[in-house]
Amino acid sequence: MLKLIKTLFKDKIIFIAIGITLGITYLSLMRLNFAPSKLSHVDKIYHSIAYFILGLTWLLSFPKSLEKKYIKYAIVISCIIYGIVIEVLQGTLTAYRTASLLDVIANTIGVLVAMVLFKSIYKKIIAI
Repeated sequence: MLKLIKTLFKDKIIFIAIGITLGITYLSLMRLNFAPSKLSHVDKIYHSIAYFILGLTWLLSFPKSLEKKYIKYAIVISCIIYGIVIEVLQGTLTAYRTASLLDVIANTIGVLVAMVLFKSIYKKIIAI
């Protein structure tokens, strides 16, 4: 089953990563028409999950990135910078969104957790 999944996603995961990047951009800059959650800072969990998925898909797009550390770190730093840029754009381009340092921290945590998970499952992915 794992071989089938790997075969299906081989060379296509980069398109998924690009789609997730575009999706995060769209969702981050559009106006949301629902009431905010009553739980304080629950959106930080959403930020961490979104950037975890973003970081993991980009790392999986370049599976040799663990062998060449500069690639892995370039991907991680790029995802973190992307999160910062999105927050700045929210504060400057939109009147209905605000930039938040806590969002940047949540985004960074998501990307770093993705890197740790990728590093721990890398050998299992290659073995399939």
